[in-house]
Amino acid sequence: MIFTLGINHHSAPLAIRERVAFNAEKLHQALADLTHSKPVKEVAILSTCNRTEIYYAAETADVVIDWLAQYHQVERSEIAPYLYTHEQPEAVRHAFRVASGLDSMVIGEPQILGQMKDAVRVAEESGTLGTQLHKLFQRSFSVAKEVRSTTAIGANIVSMAAAGVHLAERIFESVGEQRILFIGAGEMIELCAAHFCARQPKQVTVANRTLERGRELAARFNGTAIRLDELGEHLAQHDIVVSCTASPLPIIGLGMVERAIKARRHRPMFMVDLAVPRDIEEEIGNLDDVFLYTVDDLAQVVESGLESRQAAVVEAEDIIAARVRDFLGWLAARDTVPVIRSLRDSVERIRRHEMEHAVKLLAKGEAAEKVLEHLSHRLTNKFLHAPTQALNLADEAERGELQAATTRLFHLHGND
Repeated sequence: MIFTLGINHHSAPLAIRERVAFNAEKLHQALADLTHSKPVKEVAILSTCNRTEIYYAAETADVVIDWLAQYHQVERSEIAPYLYTHEQPEAVRHAFRVASGLDSMVIGEPQILGQMKDAVRVAEESGTLGTQLHKLFQRSFSVAKEVRSTTAIGANIVSMAAAGVHLAERIFESVGEQRILFIGAGEMIELCAAHFCARQPKQVTVANRTLERGRELAARFNGTAIRLDELGEHLAQHDIVVSCTASPLPIIGLGMVERAIKARRHRPMFMVDLAVPRDIEEEIGNLDDVFLYTVDDLAQVVESGLESRQAAVVEAEDIIAARVRDFLGWLAARDTVPVIRSLRDSVERIRRHEMEHAVKLLAKGEAAEKVLEHLSHRLTNKFLHAPTQALNLADEAERGELQAATTRLFHLHGND
């Protein structure tokens, strides 16, 4: 059976998620350790800044929870409240939703699909990706492609963070060529960082009152951290500024920005103020080389895209539900393979034995027509012996089931 054991941004805070994250360089070792120490047949590990998920095929789910705690040297009781476990069919549905971006912090974002493909590649290299998981992930990628090509899941803006990126791309040809400064390190800035950094900007800086918290966030996006009181020194070096703190008063004043614009030789600066009350003085928006947007500005962009995105999510869920049924059908068909193979082997032995007997009769000079008649009768009797005996010996409770199964298997019809 296929299971998913995971922890993500929905179920746990960063302080818990980071304790069970897997270093990319040690992922091969972790996969080997799990398959050797526990009765796990197949396994792949997806570990990103927002989630750690273990996809595996085993008899029961619990064995991997213990391993996860032991591997990361944490008490099971510390992480258990934040973990979720899915088994068929929910594990299959979850994989399809993750690949399609429906379970992401940023709904519809494409980055997770590449991360999932990397996880599959590592599992393949480690020899831990068997038939079931291989098919699961290939179907996941196929479903993600279908969702993106037939719905508008990634086409509309439905969050403040996404709206910020959308507006920035009106000012700059490519966000990937810009230097970005995030002010604050709370949930909104974390979400904005996920959106903007998906464009792979040239530089990322996080300014925060608590430097250690700023460093934690910056490290997730290969950036650096500074203190808030260093803003004046660093502001001019950045093209995009996104701010959201709990400060009761503005932390970026008109004079600071005027000096920064002068140092930048009037190259444009894009600023997003998501704080309430404001972090950036309102007058800054009147400067010629500054494009300042507030929460209300972004809300208008979000509202226009929300309705169409909601419709796209519904469409995507319908696609996923249909593809889950298809995959479960494939799994069920796999369960019958050993029975079919055994049936064929049994019938083949009977056929070979009867052929040998017929050949001997022909060698003795028996008439071919008589031998063929004899052969057909013996084959018929031997093929039907086991099912006939099962029907005759069945008790009243199972006789009806066997009769129905026999009628269906052999396409029988009652006498009219």
